[in-house]
Amino acid sequence: MPLVDDDQGFAETLARTLATDITFASELTLARSEVHDHERNIETRVSMIQPDDTSKHLLIEMTDATRRARINRENALLIQHGAGRRMIRQLAHEIKNPLGGLRGAAQLLGKQLASAELREYTDVIISEADRLANLVDTLLGPGGPPRKQRINIHELLEYVLRLLEPELSSKLQVIRDYDPGLPMINLDRDQIIQALINLLRNAIIALEGRGKLILRTRATMNFTIGNTRHPVIATIEIEDDGPGISPELQDSIFYPLVTSRADGTGLGLPIAQELLSRHGGLIEFESRPGRTVFSMRIPLADEAKTDAPD
Repeated sequence: MPLVDDDQGFAETLARTLATDITFASELTLARSEVHDHERNIETRVSMIQPDDTSKHLLIEMTDATRRARINRENALLIQHGAGRRMIRQLAHEIKNPLGGLRGAAQLLGKQLASAELREYTDVIISEADRLANLVDTLLGPGGPPRKQRINIHELLEYVLRLLEPELSSKLQVIRDYDPGLPMINLDRDQIIQALINLLRNAIIALEGRGKLILRTRATMNFTIGNTRHPVIATIEIEDDGPGISPELQDSIFYPLVTSRADGTGLGLPIAQELLSRHGGLIEFESRPGRTVFSMRIPLADEAKTDAPD
């Protein structure tokens, strides 16, 4: 069976069924091929059939479980995002509340100090309080509901690329794979710009000045986000051929303060996910060495309906 002949686990399942006459179920992952450009999850059920006393045959039933697996993964991302958002806001408010009092007390103290040398210490307190306040504002992220307007997403991508141009090395190749038929989208310009900056900057840093950065846009019909099926969505993919995200971090990268970089804050991805959620969208990713893809899923229409997993 060329489809799965390199899967040792499946071969062992076939052997066990022949030896024990017990039905076994398992799951396979089929690699990309010329026909399918993405991995597929296949549920298999292997059982014995014996039409006569002299022969034995195996019955192999296969069901494509890719869609259900994707919906489960999306639900896990949504749960992770909800937990991360609550953590961010609780942490930010706990820090921000006393900062105003700390800064005000330092200002009052500074006015009562005659020595310029001593006032330098209160200036440090004020400066550090302001720095923490800015960090808290970053934790909280842009507030308010989206102020949507009709946007050409390709113009927005080009604008973000210009913003990040100083960070692009001459050895880093930017490839555009845009869908010219993608319609205008109702978006909050500032929020989507910030989400794109966060994702693109992560890819640029991962490439360390060399490699390929691919920007891809597509329209997809009948796409499910969580438990809601949308008639059409826009997908913006940011792909790089860097080293990939370590397996230890892949289940938690959308939690705040999770980062593999010594100078990272671990806030870029949670904030980007929050901004997409305000548009009814979601950020997904897949990563392995040599290929990491972050996909921004944005509904194009307001009409949607609940869609339970198959």
